[in-house]
Amino acid sequence: MKILLTGANGYIGMRLLPRLLELGHEVVCAVRDEKRLSVDKETRKRIQVVEIDFLEELDKTKIPKDIDAAYYLIHSMASSIDDFDEKEAITAKTFNEYVFETNIEQVIYLSGIVNDKKLSRHLSSRKNVEDILYKGNFNLTVLRAGIIVGSGSSSFEIIRDLCEKLPFMITPKWVLTKSQPIAIRDVINFLTDVLGNKKTYGESFDIGGPDVLTYKEMLHRYAKVRGFKNWIFTVPIMTPKLSSYWLYFVTSTSYKLAVNLVDSMKMEVVAKDNKLQKLLGLKTHSYEQAIEMAFKKIEQNLVLSSWKDSIASGRISDDLEKYIQVPKYGVLKDVKKMPIKNEEEVLNNIWRIGGSQGWYYGDWLWKIRGFLDKLNGGPGLRRGRTNPDKIFPGDALDFWRVLLADKKAKRLLLFAEMRMPGEAWLEFKIDDKNVLHQVATFRPKGLRGRLYWYSVLPFHYFIFGGMIRNLSKT
Repeated sequence: MKILLTGANGYIGMRLLPRLLELGHEVVCAVRDEKRLSVDKETRKRIQVVEIDFLEELDKTKIPKDIDAAYYLIHSMASSIDDFDEKEAITAKTFNEYVFETNIEQVIYLSGIVNDKKLSRHLSSRKNVEDILYKGNFNLTVLRAGIIVGSGSSSFEIIRDLCEKLPFMITPKWVLTKSQPIAIRDVINFLTDVLGNKKTYGESFDIGGPDVLTYKEMLHRYAKVRGFKNWIFTVPIMTPKLSSYWLYFVTSTSYKLAVNLVDSMKMEVVAKDNKLQKLLGLKTHSYEQAIEMAFKKIEQNLVLSSWKDSIASGRISDDLEKYIQVPKYGVLKDVKKMPIKNEEEVLNNIWRIGGSQGWYYGDWLWKIRGFLDKLNGGPGLRRGRTNPDKIFPGDALDFWRVLLADKKAKRLLLFAEMRMPGEAWLEFKIDDKNVLHQVATFRPKGLRGRLYWYSVLPFHYFIFGGMIRNLSKT
Protein backbone atom coordinates (compact mmCIF):
# COMPACT_ATOMS: atom_id res chain seq x y z
CA MET A 1 0.00 0.00 0.00
CA LYS A 2 1.04 3.62 -0.54
CA ILE A 3 0.77 5.40 2.79
CA LEU A 4 0.90 9.07 3.76
CA LEU A 5 2.58 9.43 7.16
CA THR A 6 1.92 12.85 8.70
CA GLY A 7 3.96 13.86 11.72
CA ALA A 8 6.67 11.53 10.41
CA ASN A 9 9.42 13.12 12.50
CA GLY A 10 7.37 13.05 15.70
CA TYR A 11 7.70 10.52 18.52
CA ILE A 12 5.12 8.04 17.14
CA GLY A 13 5.92 8.70 13.50
CA MET A 14 9.60 7.83 13.93
CA ARG A 15 8.62 4.51 15.54
CA LEU A 16 5.97 3.72 12.96
CA LEU A 17 8.03 4.47 9.84
CA PRO A 18 10.48 1.53 10.06
CA ARG A 19 7.63 -0.88 10.82
CA LEU A 20 5.68 0.23 7.75
CA LEU A 21 8.78 -0.20 5.58
CA GLU A 22 9.43 -3.59 7.14
CA LEU A 23 5.90 -4.64 6.16
CA GLY A 24 6.62 -3.68 2.55
CA HIS A 25 4.55 -0.49 2.29
CA GLU A 26 5.48 2.53 0.19
CA VAL A 27 5.64 5.54 2.53
CA VAL A 28 5.25 9.24 1.80
CA CYS A 29 6.44 11.27 4.82
CA ALA A 30 4.79 14.65 5.35
CA VAL A 31 6.96 16.97 7.46
CA ARG A 32 7.25 20.72 7.96
CA ASP A 33 11.02 20.69 7.43
CA GLU A 34 12.64 17.96 5.35
CA LYS A 35 16.03 18.61 6.96
CA ARG A 36 14.61 17.61 10.34
CA LEU A 37 13.62 14.09 9.29
CA SER A 38 16.11 12.12 11.38
CA VAL A 39 16.54 8.96 9.33
CA ASP A 40 19.64 7.22 7.97
CA LYS A 41 20.61 7.35 4.29
CA GLU A 42 19.29 3.85 3.52
CA THR A 43 15.85 4.68 4.94
CA ARG A 44 15.85 8.00 3.07
CA LYS A 45 16.27 6.16 -0.24
CA ARG A 46 13.17 4.06 0.47
CA ILE A 47 10.75 6.90 1.23
CA GLN A 48 9.27 9.96 -0.43
CA VAL A 49 9.33 13.21 1.58
CA VAL A 50 6.96 16.16 1.11
CA GLU A 51 7.20 19.43 3.04
CA ILE A 52 3.79 20.54 4.29
CA ASP A 53 2.74 22.86 7.10
CA PHE A 54 -0.95 22.10 7.64
CA LEU A 55 -1.39 25.51 9.29
CA GLU A 56 -0.39 27.30 6.09
CA GLU A 57 -2.00 27.87 2.70
CA LEU A 58 -3.12 24.79 0.77
CA ASP A 59 -0.94 23.36 -2.02
CA LYS A 60 -2.61 20.18 -3.26
CA THR A 61 0.22 19.41 -5.68
CA LYS A 62 2.39 18.25 -2.79
CA ILE A 63 0.49 15.03 -1.96
CA PRO A 64 0.43 12.15 -4.51
CA LYS A 65 -3.03 11.31 -5.81
CA ASP A 66 -2.49 7.55 -5.57
CA ILE A 67 -2.16 7.19 -1.78
CA ASP A 68 -4.22 4.35 -0.31
CA ALA A 69 -4.17 5.28 3.38
CA ALA A 70 -2.82 7.87 5.81
CA TYR A 71 -1.79 8.14 9.45
CA TYR A 72 -2.83 11.36 11.16
CA LEU A 73 -0.27 11.96 13.92
CA ILE A 74 -0.33 15.75 14.18
CA HIS A 75 -0.86 17.62 17.43
CA SER A 76 0.09 21.01 18.92
CA MET A 77 -0.16 20.40 22.68
CA ALA A 78 3.52 21.02 23.39
CA SER A 79 3.69 24.23 21.34
CA SER A 80 1.05 26.37 23.00
CA ILE A 81 -1.03 26.89 26.14
CA ASP A 82 -3.66 29.28 24.83
CA ASP A 83 -4.48 28.31 21.25
CA PHE A 84 -3.28 24.74 20.63
CA ASP A 85 -6.88 23.54 20.24
CA GLU A 86 -7.55 26.14 17.53
CA LYS A 87 -4.38 25.09 15.71
CA GLU A 88 -5.34 21.42 15.90
CA ALA A 89 -8.78 22.16 14.44
CA ILE A 90 -7.30 24.17 11.53
CA THR A 91 -4.74 21.42 10.88
CA ALA A 92 -7.42 18.70 10.70
CA LYS A 93 -9.58 20.73 8.30
CA THR A 94 -6.58 21.44 6.08
CA PHE A 95 -5.67 17.74 6.05
CA ASN A 96 -9.19 16.86 4.87
CA GLU A 97 -8.78 19.34 2.00
CA TYR A 98 -5.36 17.98 1.06
CA VAL A 99 -6.57 14.40 0.64
CA PHE A 100 -9.99 15.22 -0.85
CA GLU A 101 -8.91 14.63 -4.46
CA THR A 102 -6.73 11.58 -3.76
CA ASN A 103 -7.63 7.87 -3.92
CA ILE A 104 -7.39 7.54 -0.15
CA GLU A 105 -9.52 4.82 1.43
CA GLN A 106 -8.58 4.92 5.12
CA VAL A 107 -7.17 7.39 7.66
CA ILE A 108 -5.89 6.18 11.04
CA TYR A 109 -5.87 8.75 13.84
CA LEU A 110 -4.14 8.28 17.19
CA SER A 111 -6.20 10.17 19.76
CA GLY A 112 -6.68 10.14 23.54
CA ILE A 113 -9.12 8.18 25.71
CA VAL A 114 -12.17 10.27 26.62
CA ASN A 115 -14.04 9.10 29.72
CA ASP A 116 -15.46 12.16 31.46
CA LYS A 117 -18.23 14.41 30.20
CA LYS A 118 -16.13 17.37 31.31
CA LEU A 119 -12.89 16.97 29.35
CA SER A 120 -9.55 18.72 29.66
CA ARG A 121 -8.71 21.12 26.83
CA HIS A 122 -6.21 18.57 25.52
CA LEU A 123 -8.72 15.69 25.35
CA SER A 124 -11.52 17.97 24.18
CA SER A 125 -9.29 19.11 21.33
CA ARG A 126 -8.45 15.52 20.39
CA LYS A 127 -12.17 14.67 20.33
CA ASN A 128 -12.87 17.73 18.17
CA VAL A 129 -10.19 16.61 15.71
CA GLU A 130 -11.93 13.21 15.54
CA ASP A 131 -15.22 14.91 14.64
CA ILE A 132 -13.52 16.96 11.91
CA LEU A 133 -11.75 13.94 10.42
CA TYR A 134 -15.02 11.97 10.35
CA LYS A 135 -16.23 14.57 7.80
CA GLY A 136 -13.44 13.63 5.38
CA ASN A 137 -13.93 11.59 2.19
CA PHE A 138 -12.33 8.47 3.70
CA ASN A 139 -12.96 5.74 6.22
CA LEU A 140 -11.66 6.89 9.59
CA THR A 141 -10.25 4.54 12.23
CA VAL A 142 -9.60 6.17 15.59
CA LEU A 143 -7.35 4.62 18.23
CA ARG A 144 -7.65 6.28 21.63
CA ALA A 145 -4.69 5.74 23.95
CA GLY A 146 -3.84 6.93 27.44
CA ILE A 147 -0.28 7.22 28.74
CA ILE A 148 2.23 5.76 26.27
CA VAL A 149 5.26 4.17 27.93
CA GLY A 150 8.43 3.87 25.90
CA SER A 151 11.97 5.19 25.68
CA GLY A 152 11.74 8.85 24.75
CA SER A 153 7.99 9.28 25.36
CA SER A 154 7.04 12.36 27.38
CA SER A 155 5.12 10.30 29.96
CA PHE A 156 7.97 7.84 30.49
CA GLU A 157 10.61 10.57 30.71
CA ILE A 158 8.56 12.54 33.26
CA ILE A 159 8.02 9.45 35.43
CA ARG A 160 11.71 8.62 35.07
CA ASP A 161 12.80 12.13 36.10
CA LEU A 162 10.49 12.21 39.11
CA CYS A 163 11.49 8.79 40.45
CA GLU A 164 15.23 9.00 39.77
CA LYS A 165 15.60 12.49 41.25
CA LEU A 166 13.07 12.53 44.10
CA PRO A 167 13.03 9.54 46.50
CA PHE A 168 10.66 11.60 48.67
CA MET A 169 7.80 13.34 46.88
CA ILE A 170 5.06 15.67 48.09
CA THR A 171 2.56 15.46 45.26
CA PRO A 172 -0.78 17.01 44.26
CA LYS A 173 -3.95 14.95 44.63
CA TRP A 174 -4.16 14.24 40.89
CA VAL A 175 -1.57 11.48 41.42
CA LEU A 176 -4.53 9.42 42.70
CA THR A 177 -6.27 9.66 39.29
CA LYS A 178 -6.51 6.35 37.44
CA SER A 179 -4.96 5.74 34.06
CA GLN A 180 -4.31 2.77 31.78
CA PRO A 181 -0.76 2.95 30.41
CA ILE A 182 0.19 1.18 27.20
CA ALA A 183 3.61 0.17 25.85
CA ILE A 184 4.80 1.99 22.72
CA ARG A 185 5.37 -1.42 21.10
CA ASP A 186 1.68 -2.24 21.57
CA VAL A 187 0.62 1.12 20.14
CA ILE A 188 2.65 0.45 16.98
CA ASN A 189 1.10 -3.04 16.72
CA PHE A 190 -2.41 -1.59 16.92
CA LEU A 191 -1.58 1.12 14.38
CA THR A 192 -0.24 -1.33 11.82
CA ASP A 193 -2.81 -4.08 12.36
CA VAL A 194 -5.83 -1.83 11.72
CA LEU A 195 -4.34 -0.71 8.39
CA GLY A 196 -6.62 -1.94 5.61
CA ASN A 197 -8.83 -3.84 8.09
CA LYS A 198 -12.35 -2.99 6.95
CA LYS A 199 -13.84 -4.12 10.25
CA THR A 200 -12.25 -1.03 11.80
CA TYR A 201 -13.54 1.47 9.23
CA GLY A 202 -15.71 4.23 10.71
CA GLU A 203 -14.97 3.07 14.26
CA SER A 204 -13.28 4.46 17.38
CA PHE A 205 -11.46 2.13 19.76
CA ASP A 206 -9.87 2.56 23.19
CA ILE A 207 -6.49 0.87 23.50
CA GLY A 208 -4.59 0.22 26.72
CA GLY A 209 -2.35 -2.19 28.51
CA PRO A 210 -3.59 -4.80 31.04
CA ASP A 211 -3.02 -2.56 34.12
CA VAL A 212 -5.27 0.19 35.48
CA LEU A 213 -3.13 2.25 37.87
CA THR A 214 -3.09 5.58 39.64
CA TYR A 215 -0.18 7.86 38.82
CA LYS A 216 1.08 7.19 42.34
CA GLU A 217 1.09 3.45 41.68
CA MET A 218 2.95 4.03 38.41
CA LEU A 219 5.66 5.97 40.25
CA HIS A 220 5.96 3.20 42.88
CA ARG A 221 6.10 0.42 40.27
CA TYR A 222 8.73 2.27 38.27
CA ALA A 223 10.92 2.46 41.38
CA LYS A 224 10.37 -1.25 42.02
CA VAL A 225 11.45 -2.19 38.48
CA ARG A 226 14.55 -0.03 38.88
CA GLY A 227 15.39 -1.64 42.23
CA PHE A 228 14.86 1.17 44.72
CA LYS A 229 12.10 2.47 47.00
CA ASN A 230 10.37 5.84 46.92
CA TRP A 231 7.99 7.61 49.31
CA ILE A 232 5.07 9.66 48.00
CA PHE A 233 2.82 11.92 50.09
CA THR A 234 -0.21 13.63 48.55
CA VAL A 235 -1.52 17.05 49.58
CA PRO A 236 -4.72 18.80 48.43
CA ILE A 237 -3.24 22.30 48.32
CA MET A 238 -1.22 22.15 45.09
CA THR A 239 -3.11 24.12 42.45
CA PRO A 240 -2.84 23.27 38.73
CA LYS A 241 -0.43 26.19 38.30
CA LEU A 242 1.79 25.04 41.17
CA SER A 243 1.63 21.47 39.82
CA SER A 244 2.74 22.71 36.39
CA TYR A 245 5.71 24.55 37.89
CA TRP A 246 6.54 21.45 39.95
CA LEU A 247 6.69 19.26 36.82
CA TYR A 248 8.59 21.93 34.90
CA PHE A 249 11.36 22.36 37.49
CA VAL A 250 11.80 18.70 38.41
CA THR A 251 11.48 17.09 34.98
CA SER A 252 12.72 17.79 31.45
CA THR A 253 9.27 18.82 30.20
CA SER A 254 8.62 22.31 28.86
CA TYR A 255 6.28 24.59 30.82
CA LYS A 256 3.74 24.62 27.97
CA LEU A 257 3.56 20.84 27.95
CA ALA A 258 3.46 20.70 31.77
CA VAL A 259 0.39 22.97 31.87
CA ASN A 260 -1.50 20.85 29.35
CA LEU A 261 -0.44 17.57 30.99
CA VAL A 262 -1.58 18.67 34.45
CA ASP A 263 -4.90 19.76 32.96
CA SER A 264 -5.34 16.24 31.53
CA MET A 265 -4.02 14.34 34.56
CA LYS A 266 -7.06 15.39 36.57
CA MET A 267 -9.24 13.25 34.26
CA GLU A 268 -9.53 9.47 34.55
CA VAL A 269 -8.14 7.80 31.43
CA VAL A 270 -9.28 4.15 31.36
CA ALA A 271 -10.25 2.11 28.29
CA LYS A 272 -13.97 1.31 28.11
CA ASP A 273 -13.33 -2.13 26.63
CA ASN A 274 -10.73 -4.19 24.79
CA LYS A 275 -12.82 -5.12 21.74
CA LEU A 276 -10.10 -4.09 19.28
CA GLN A 277 -7.56 -6.25 21.08
CA LYS A 278 -9.90 -9.22 20.69
CA LEU A 279 -10.66 -8.36 17.06
CA LEU A 280 -6.96 -8.24 16.16
CA GLY A 281 -5.85 -11.05 18.47
CA LEU A 282 -3.20 -8.89 20.16
CA LYS A 283 -1.74 -9.42 23.61
CA THR A 284 -0.53 -6.26 25.37
CA HIS A 285 2.41 -5.86 27.77
CA SER A 286 2.17 -4.97 31.44
CA TYR A 287 3.34 -1.60 32.76
CA GLU A 288 6.44 -3.22 34.31
CA GLN A 289 7.26 -4.96 31.01
CA ALA A 290 6.89 -1.64 29.17
CA ILE A 291 9.44 -0.02 31.53
CA GLU A 292 11.86 -2.93 31.13
CA MET A 293 11.59 -2.75 27.31
CA ALA A 294 12.20 1.00 27.42
CA PHE A 295 15.41 0.55 29.40
CA LYS A 296 16.64 -2.15 27.05
CA LYS A 297 16.35 0.37 24.21
CA ILE A 298 18.15 3.03 26.25
CA GLU A 299 20.96 0.67 27.28
CA GLN A 300 21.46 -0.46 23.67
CA ASN A 301 21.39 3.15 22.38
CA LEU A 302 18.39 2.26 20.20
CA VAL A 303 16.08 5.14 21.12
CA LEU A 304 14.56 6.06 17.75
CA SER A 305 12.74 9.20 18.79
CA SER A 306 12.11 11.48 21.73
CA TRP A 307 9.46 14.11 22.46
CA LYS A 308 12.31 16.42 23.53
CA ASP A 309 13.49 16.71 19.91
CA SER A 310 10.24 18.48 19.05
CA ILE A 311 10.91 22.08 18.01
CA ALA A 312 8.15 23.07 20.44
CA SER A 313 10.21 21.82 23.40
CA GLY A 314 12.53 24.81 23.12
CA ARG A 315 12.97 28.38 21.93
CA ILE A 316 12.78 27.93 18.14
CA SER A 317 9.19 27.90 16.96
CA ASP A 318 9.64 28.07 13.21
CA ASP A 319 11.94 27.04 10.33
CA LEU A 320 15.52 26.10 11.25
CA GLU A 321 16.70 27.79 8.03
CA LYS A 322 16.18 31.15 9.73
CA TYR A 323 19.02 30.42 12.14
CA ILE A 324 21.51 28.46 10.00
CA GLN A 325 23.18 31.57 8.56
CA VAL A 326 25.34 32.74 11.47
CA PRO A 327 25.38 36.56 11.45
CA LYS A 328 28.70 38.33 10.77
CA TYR A 329 27.89 41.91 11.73
CA GLY A 330 26.78 43.37 15.05
CA VAL A 331 27.93 40.25 16.90
CA LEU A 332 30.42 39.32 19.62
CA LYS A 333 32.60 36.24 19.20
CA ASP A 334 34.82 33.85 21.08
CA VAL A 335 37.11 32.14 18.56
CA LYS A 336 39.36 29.20 19.40
CA LYS A 337 41.63 27.13 17.11
CA MET A 338 43.53 23.93 17.79
CA PRO A 339 45.67 21.71 15.50
CA ILE A 340 44.55 18.07 15.65
CA LYS A 341 46.21 14.76 14.86
CA ASN A 342 43.31 12.37 14.29
CA GLU A 343 40.39 13.93 12.40
CA GLU A 344 38.05 10.94 12.78
CA GLU A 345 38.47 10.67 16.56
CA VAL A 346 38.00 14.42 17.05
CA LEU A 347 34.82 14.33 14.94
CA ASN A 348 33.56 11.47 17.09
CA ASN A 349 34.30 13.55 20.20
CA ILE A 350 32.30 16.46 18.74
CA TRP A 351 29.40 14.20 17.77
CA ARG A 352 29.18 12.91 21.38
CA ILE A 353 29.03 16.35 23.01
CA GLY A 354 26.31 17.08 25.58
CA GLY A 355 23.93 14.75 27.39
CA SER A 356 25.61 12.18 29.65
CA GLN A 357 29.00 12.85 27.98
CA GLY A 358 28.94 16.46 29.10
CA TRP A 359 30.69 19.43 27.52
CA TYR A 360 34.30 18.29 27.91
CA TYR A 361 35.20 20.97 30.45
CA GLY A 362 33.64 22.64 33.50
CA ASP A 363 30.51 20.49 33.55
CA TRP A 364 29.60 21.90 36.97
CA LEU A 365 29.50 25.40 35.43
CA TRP A 366 27.26 24.13 32.62
CA LYS A 367 24.96 22.62 35.25
CA ILE A 368 24.74 25.93 37.13
CA ARG A 369 23.93 27.70 33.86
CA GLY A 370 21.29 25.07 33.14
CA PHE A 371 19.74 25.52 36.58
CA LEU A 372 19.61 29.30 36.17
CA ASP A 373 18.08 28.84 32.74
CA LYS A 374 15.37 26.59 34.17
CA LEU A 375 14.57 29.20 36.83
CA ASN A 376 14.24 31.77 34.06
CA GLY A 377 11.79 29.65 32.04
CA GLY A 378 14.25 27.99 29.67
CA PRO A 379 14.74 24.27 28.93
CA GLY A 380 17.83 23.86 31.15
CA LEU A 381 20.09 20.84 30.69
CA ARG A 382 17.49 18.17 31.48
CA ARG A 383 16.54 17.47 27.86
CA GLY A 384 19.93 15.78 27.32
CA ARG A 385 20.16 14.11 23.92
CA THR A 386 18.29 11.23 22.30
CA ASN A 387 21.30 9.21 21.09
CA PRO A 388 24.82 9.27 22.57
CA ASP A 389 26.70 9.41 19.25
CA LYS A 390 24.24 10.32 16.48
CA ILE A 391 23.03 13.85 15.77
CA PHE A 392 20.45 15.10 13.29
CA PRO A 393 19.36 18.66 12.42
CA GLY A 394 16.53 19.69 14.72
CA ASP A 395 17.63 17.49 17.63
CA ALA A 396 17.63 18.90 21.15
CA LEU A 397 21.08 18.91 22.76
CA ASP A 398 20.67 20.03 26.39
CA PHE A 399 19.73 23.72 26.02
CA TRP A 400 20.99 23.86 22.43
CA ARG A 401 19.23 22.98 19.16
CA VAL A 402 21.15 21.27 16.34
CA LEU A 403 20.95 23.40 13.20
CA LEU A 404 23.46 21.53 11.06
CA ALA A 405 25.27 18.22 11.58
CA ASP A 406 27.37 17.23 8.58
CA LYS A 407 30.21 14.80 9.20
CA LYS A 408 31.36 14.92 5.57
CA ALA A 409 31.72 18.69 5.79
CA LYS A 410 33.19 18.18 9.30
CA ARG A 411 30.82 20.78 10.76
CA LEU A 412 28.39 20.95 13.68
CA LEU A 413 26.32 24.09 14.30
CA LEU A 414 24.20 24.63 17.42
CA PHE A 415 21.73 27.39 18.35
CA ALA A 416 21.19 28.33 22.00
CA GLU A 417 17.66 27.87 23.35
CA MET A 418 18.60 29.05 26.84
CA ARG A 419 17.04 32.31 28.01
CA MET A 420 19.38 35.24 27.36
CA PRO A 421 19.19 38.84 26.07
CA GLY A 422 20.27 37.90 22.57
CA GLU A 423 20.89 34.98 20.23
CA ALA A 424 23.86 32.59 20.35
CA TRP A 425 25.45 30.02 18.05
CA LEU A 426 28.19 27.48 18.79
CA GLU A 427 30.07 26.04 15.82
CA PHE A 428 32.68 23.29 15.49
CA LYS A 429 34.48 22.80 12.18
CA ILE A 430 37.64 21.02 11.01
CA ASP A 431 39.39 22.61 8.03
CA ASP A 432 41.57 21.00 5.33
CA LYS A 433 44.72 21.73 7.33
CA ASN A 434 43.50 19.59 10.25
CA VAL A 435 42.72 22.55 12.47
CA LEU A 436 39.66 22.48 14.71
CA HIS A 437 37.77 25.78 14.77
CA GLN A 438 35.42 26.45 17.69
CA VAL A 439 33.40 29.66 17.40
CA ALA A 440 30.83 31.03 19.84
CA THR A 441 28.79 33.84 18.26
CA PHE A 442 26.46 36.13 20.22
CA ARG A 443 24.09 38.72 18.75
CA PRO A 444 23.13 40.92 21.72
CA LYS A 445 19.80 42.66 22.14
CA GLY A 446 20.53 46.18 23.30
CA LEU A 447 22.74 47.28 26.17
CA ARG A 448 21.48 44.44 28.38
CA GLY A 449 22.75 41.89 25.87
CA ARG A 450 26.23 43.43 25.77
CA LEU A 451 26.41 43.60 29.57
CA TYR A 452 25.43 39.91 29.68
CA TRP A 453 28.20 38.93 27.24
CA TYR A 454 30.95 40.80 29.09
CA SER A 455 29.76 39.49 32.46
CA VAL A 456 30.21 35.86 31.34
CA LEU A 457 33.39 36.50 29.34
CA PRO A 458 35.73 35.32 32.16
CA PHE A 459 33.85 32.03 32.33
CA HIS A 460 34.05 31.68 28.53
CA TYR A 461 37.84 31.97 28.70
CA PHE A 462 38.09 28.86 30.87
CA ILE A 463 35.10 26.89 29.55
CA PHE A 464 35.70 27.29 25.81
CA GLY A 465 39.46 26.98 26.19
CA GLY A 466 39.15 23.74 28.15
CA MET A 467 36.50 22.45 25.77
CA ILE A 468 38.58 22.73 22.60
CA ARG A 469 41.63 21.23 24.33
CA ASN A 470 39.68 18.16 25.45
CA LEU A 471 37.82 17.80 22.16
CA SER A 472 41.17 17.72 20.37
CA LYS A 473 42.54 14.89 22.50
CA THR A 474 42.73 11.48 20.78
